[in-house]
This record gives sequence, C-alpha cells and structure tokens, in this order.
Amino acid sequence: MIKIEAVTLEGAFKDAAAALDCSVTQLAVEVVQAPSGGFLGLFKKKAIIVATIKNELLDEKKKVATVQVPETPKVIEVAEDITPAHTMLNDTIMPTSFVSDQDEDEMEEDLASGLDYTADYDDEYDDEISEEAAPLVDIQVVAKEVKADINKLFDLICFEIEKIEVSAYDKETLLIEFKGEDAALLIGKEGYRYKALSYMIFNWINTKYDVQLRLEIAEFLKNQEESVARYLTNVYENIDRDGRAQTKILDGVLVQIALKELRERYPDKYVVIRSTKDGLKYIIVNDYHNN
Repeated sequence: MIKIEAVTLEGAFKDAAAALDCSVTQLAVEVVQAPSGGFLGLFKKKAIIVATIKNELLDEKKKVATVQVPETPKVIEVAEDITPAHTMLNDTIMPTSFVSDQDEDEMEEDLASGLDYTADYDDEYDDEISEEAAPLVDIQVVAKEVKADINKLFDLICFEIEKIEVSAYDKETLLIEFKGEDAALLIGKEGYRYKALSYMIFNWINTKYDVQLRLEIAEFLKNQEESVARYLTNVYENIDRDGRAQTKILDGVLVQIALKELRERYPDKYVVIRSTKDGLKYIIVNDYHNN
C-alpha cells in the first residue's frame, strides 16, 4: 500500500500503477483528497490517493478473516411493553383494555366458524377496575373550569365558532359542544380532525380532572350515532337468533359508538373490539365461558 500525491487524479493513478508495477485496472484506490485549482492561483490542492493491488487487498482480507474470533451472541432482553389499563367508558375515546389484536387469518377463521369460541379473560378485571374508579370530583365545578379554559384556547384560532359549551353529561363525563359557521371544519375529512381533537381534549381533562369526554361538533356525533343505530338493527337480530355476532369493519368513532350500544343492550354477553393486523377494527359479541 502506497500514498501518492500528484497534480491530477489521472496522474496519481498512473504514478501508483508505475510504483506498484501493475496496470491501473488492478489498483484498489482510496481518494484521500481531490485536486483543486484554487482561486486566482491560490489555495491549490494536489490529488492524494492511497493505492494497493487488488489481489493484495484480497489476501489481506483473507488473513484477517482467519484470525477473527467469532463474537459471542448477545442475549438481549426485551422488556414487555405493558400499556396501562384505562378505565374510560366515554363515547369518543376507546379504552385500551377493550382492544385486542387479531390478524386477517384469525378474522377469516372467526367468520368461517361463526365465532365458535368463548372468552373469559379480561372483562372481570375491567369490571373490578371500573368499580374502583368511583368519581371523586364535582363534575359541575370541573365543567365550569374546562369551559373557561377551552374557550380561551379556541379564541386564538381563525375559525368562526360560537362560544364552546361545556356541561355535565353524567357524573363522570363532560359534554363539550362546538357550534358555529366554521364548526364543521373541525371535523375534517372522514372525521380525522374530530378524532384528533377528541384525543387532545380527553387527555387534558382525564389527566387533570379524571373525567371522561363526550365531544359533539356540529352534530357529527349525533349523526354517527344514528348511522350506527340503523346498522346495528341487523346485528341485534343475529345476536337474538344465534346468541353471537360479528360486525363489519367500523372506522373511527363508529366502532366506539357501536361498542357502547352493544354493551348496554347485552350486558350479560362478552362484547369486545378486535383488530386486524392492518389496524381495522370490528366488534365480536359472544357468550361468556361457563365452567
């Protein structure tokens, strides 16, 4: 291996070939510095290369390979990602404990088998958590504070909306209503903005006040509830006839509304959201396992 300096790269290559007594095509070259003409004759730079014959390079690699000691495989412990169980039962935010994963193959098996299985692994735990999470706040006081704060926040946006109304929907849930000329713009295409606002507002009020959220924007939630109610008519018939059913894929807030309706109508059945590997969600209704 030699280091060559020359005015041009071409000259450096030729000098390296001459010094190593081989052709240019047999060289393995690393360009350390490219040549530069400088400015007005100043700051010129020569070409600098490090060259060796390719065969020698291969021989060196072989020698290195023969003395390499195989590395001991490292055992990496992967901590299990445990998501805290949420106890939220509101209309717009999905409780984590209600969601389980399912790939497309499993979904096809469910459809083919008519949901011929039972489940008994998490609802008892959910019920225990719900019982422990008794409301400890004055919902009316919270509603007044949230109303003042949320109106201050949205006074800064450019949308034409009316004063945001905040009231107690029940003992542990706030109803927040957006109305006005531009309120529908807060819903967004396919409800994407609605969903984003739901998570943003919920994370705020649930973290600070430990309350749930029902978000209504330009009657969007009302229209979604009516749409789900019409669809669930056939699902109810299947459940009443067969004792079990499975909904179609439901997107966004629809799956959350459907879950609430099905759980209220069938409190003694196992009602759970399942997901495909693509994140698409649907609901399964079945009997609990009886020992």
